[in-house]
Amino acid sequence: MLKKHSQFFKSLNLFFDVIIIVFAWLLSYFLRFYLTVIPAPERIAPIQEYLIFIIPIIIIWGIAFQVFGLYRPRRLTSRIAEALDIAKASTVSILLLIAVSYFLRRYEFSRLILVYFWISSIIMLSFARGIFREFLRFMRKKGYNLRYALIVGTGNLAEGIVKKIELHPELGVKIVGFLKDKSEILKNDGLQPKIIGVYEDINKVISEKNIDQVFIALPLKENDKLFEILKTLGDEMIEIRIVPDLYQLTTLHGGVEEFEGMFLINLQGSPLYGWNRVLKRAADIIFSLIAILIISPLMLIIAVVIKLTSNGPVFYRQTRMGLDGKVFQMLKFRSMRTDAEKETGPVWTGAGDARRTKFGSFLRKTSLDELPQFINVLKGDMSIVGPRPERPVFIEDFKKKIPKYMLRHKMKAGITGWAQVNGWRGNTSLEKRIECDLFYIENWSLLLDLKIMWLTIWKGLISKNAY
Repeated sequence: MLKKHSQFFKSLNLFFDVIIIVFAWLLSYFLRFYLTVIPAPERIAPIQEYLIFIIPIIIIWGIAFQVFGLYRPRRLTSRIAEALDIAKASTVSILLLIAVSYFLRRYEFSRLILVYFWISSIIMLSFARGIFREFLRFMRKKGYNLRYALIVGTGNLAEGIVKKIELHPELGVKIVGFLKDKSEILKNDGLQPKIIGVYEDINKVISEKNIDQVFIALPLKENDKLFEILKTLGDEMIEIRIVPDLYQLTTLHGGVEEFEGMFLINLQGSPLYGWNRVLKRAADIIFSLIAILIISPLMLIIAVVIKLTSNGPVFYRQTRMGLDGKVFQMLKFRSMRTDAEKETGPVWTGAGDARRTKFGSFLRKTSLDELPQFINVLKGDMSIVGPRPERPVFIEDFKKKIPKYMLRHKMKAGITGWAQVNGWRGNTSLEKRIECDLFYIENWSLLLDLKIMWLTIWKGLISKNAY
């Protein structure tokens, strides 16, 4: 029954794809030669010249869509992922079409038609697939077109699968029950749905319960049983998914990637790679240049006042730890006496700290002492948004006391950050600050950076915890 349903929906998708592709091809022809916005050429190519290529187009697009997996079941795939696959398949197809028309030199297509066709086919196919998905989701919520799943394993991992699937009834996946290790006492432990057998019963349960999918979610201590379970499932015509318990060991930006046919599980990493890194660096350069141009008069005034009110240099350079644990010299306007740490050594600044100058107290309270760090951003030592950098001498102590403290250095240090706009700056909870830093790294996006910049300005630079 499952195979018949899958074949039916595959055929339905293929049928609608063909109609849309043909319509997009004809639409592109009329847009090019009959759209008044762009003047048509002196010779309007007969539509017959374009109709000849409908069959090759259907074949090329059909093969490309098959290769990109657009006709396999996609219950657990997001709409965005499907749209991206459509865009990739359509791009490959249009390139193949250009190659075919080039080798058949008799036919020369309008380049504008190919552009129209490429864009319109992606948009219309993605839109049609989206509507089709929504229809299926509606039907599944009503109890139609369901798939019945069995979970092999118990514990937090197995329960987590149930909770995530229950959050998405539109997927049409119904969990029938769990299978448990026979060495453990066979009781339900409050699990819903209930435990309906042991691992050795898997073939019997699949047959009796009409199971379509099996999720294998074994705890680490039972991974030695995985091979036997997979061997038992060898002849079953069902979908099998393995959920590795290794995810409990992930610490930051974990995920799965493929390398030369091997699946690699990343336990920790940084979100800044490829275009993400380029975009963040470009944003840093643009916004720091704008900021320096705007605040340069203010910085000049601050520099003059520091010189007039205290002895010593205008700027203060302090060693801080940044990306990947590398140290750099962070710039600040000097707010303390030049011999501030001569007697005490490196210590946290507290309320009423006598080492501050009078003007320096104002600078620290208003965060104006941080303005020179835009120069650090331009140099590439820092970013405008990121975890605030700390001194290596303090980090040696923090990393012993606070779990995952060093993971904050997987992102370039920032002038402001998620912790700061949420009130965790100065003499506040380090644990909460680290929690915010890790949240920022896990959820980084350019939009989040812009939000933090805005909140930094909106909430103001003055903080009761800045001494």
